[in-house]
Amino acid sequence: MPASQVNTDSLLAVDVGTVTTRAALFDVVEGSYRFIASGHSPTTAVAPYRDISEGVRQAIEKLEVVTGRKFLGEAYQLILPSSGGAGVDTFAATHSAGPAIKTAVVALLDDVSLESTQRLAHSTYARVVETFGLNDTRKPEEQIDSLINFNPDLILLAGGTDGGAARSVQRLIETVGLACYLLPADKRPALLFAGNQGLADEVRRSLQPLTSALGISANLRPGIEVEDLQPAHNALVELYNHVRNTQMHGLDELNGWAGNTLLPTASAEGRIIRFLSTVYDSSKGVLGVDLGASAATVAAAFGGNLTLGVYPQLGLGEGLVNLLGYTRVEEIQKWIPLEIPAEAIGDYIYQKSIHPASIPATPEDLAIEQAVARQSLQVALNIAGKDYPKKVRRAALGLTPYFDPILAAGSVITRAPTLGQGLLLLLDAIQPVGITTVILDQNFLLPALGAAAIRNSILPIQILESGAFLGLATVVAPYVNARLGTPVLNARLTNRNGNENRVEVKQGALEIMPLPVGQSGRLYLEPLNHAELGLGARPPREDGIPVNGTALGVVIDARGRPLRLPAEDARRRDLIKKWLWTLGG
Repeated sequence: MPASQVNTDSLLAVDVGTVTTRAALFDVVEGSYRFIASGHSPTTAVAPYRDISEGVRQAIEKLEVVTGRKFLGEAYQLILPSSGGAGVDTFAATHSAGPAIKTAVVALLDDVSLESTQRLAHSTYARVVETFGLNDTRKPEEQIDSLINFNPDLILLAGGTDGGAARSVQRLIETVGLACYLLPADKRPALLFAGNQGLADEVRRSLQPLTSALGISANLRPGIEVEDLQPAHNALVELYNHVRNTQMHGLDELNGWAGNTLLPTASAEGRIIRFLSTVYDSSKGVLGVDLGASAATVAAAFGGNLTLGVYPQLGLGEGLVNLLGYTRVEEIQKWIPLEIPAEAIGDYIYQKSIHPASIPATPEDLAIEQAVARQSLQVALNIAGKDYPKKVRRAALGLTPYFDPILAAGSVITRAPTLGQGLLLLLDAIQPVGITTVILDQNFLLPALGAAAIRNSILPIQILESGAFLGLATVVAPYVNARLGTPVLNARLTNRNGNENRVEVKQGALEIMPLPVGQSGRLYLEPLNHAELGLGARPPREDGIPVNGTALGVVIDARGRPLRLPAEDARRRDLIKKWLWTLGG
């Protein structure tokens, strides 16, 4: 893109996570935006600081040391806009620090507005503590008692189609209003109404005096067969920021620096994944996964249609103990290549939830953490998958849809001791099918790009094209009903120097065909025994598939979909060790 089309403003983006606060600088180099550097600091939302501002300033000071530029002026205020070579032109911020927000979901019909409202709740860092609707068998006074006892930070209220019946929704409004009235004034929740718009004025009149903040959005179910969560999600972002601002110090200042565009980290990630889905192959989706301390986040988009799932109960921080409510220790144990008793796994999970910033100190700890991460991510993907559009392309019912690319973040993945360990973790948890590229967000830039897009639409595009992300592998994963050892694929890879690599892939195998970063080549694939690669009715291209070099080259995963591990402990551990060895782990 010509330099004349580039807004030459520099951008500083800050993300406040549960464990780490990151500051990243973007600026124009030779006419295009580039990622310049980043600074990191422990987040200071808890004691002894109890103010995120300190962690933000420490991260920016680290960035000043790395770049030799000055961003903070007197009294540690951000120099905005830049002047005399100091400061920055624009600023963006995202945040995910803090415990999950206690949320009550109140809607009309269980399989209509209630389901949609629960999906809305799961699009941010919320913990649903109470749910009721028209079919709830409890008396109104029991529902009121429950709301008072749980004392939620946030209530999501929906129901009724626009122009539809109103009386049933009015009863819900009355129940919620009485519960809020009976709570102490300083304990009253924020409330979002996303139901029948004919009742919006009534909600504003009756509930605004009884809540700490009131948001009213377009109906998330304007018609019985129509769901539109985006307007409600935008309103939810504002209320999320309001609730967080009451729980921790420093967010107001950060939001001021950002020009009132502060976003939850997951919302910013979802924005950029949705954008990418409009750019890449429309026959496949784009998948983003982020496994952090605050939550496991899944953002899947198909042609601009985004499914965003945020699961604090599956994050690797203080909510980690909740993972055991979704899976058994034995399901975690099956991913460990070492002989480690179930009791040690349970102990590690509880210790990690108390000390989320701790890192594995022994090979056993590392094996447990990676196994926990596999299972947590797999559970998150299974939950999110229930909300994917019904017509997404997949090789068979119950399998992962076709995605390309897959972007991954989270230090357990991006900071694994070897790249092969990170890739194997992703392959085991996601179990992709077909042909895809796996990309690592090693510098945690996706939230920054999603937040920056509000102010500068060109910057995210150019950063994504600049090589700031690490191409981990081109993955070929055939789906076929064949016995172990049966040939399922012939593969041939040629690079631009004319060198050629051939391999016959058998069912159950994991193979690597090297193609280093900076090189390019063509991949020729011949499926055998009716193996499915997501090519549809199209035969494999005679001129091959163009592929770019990645850290691990082309990885062919013919271990089967769904992946089934041997039941015998010793054989299973040996097999996992073999896979790690193959990928250089």
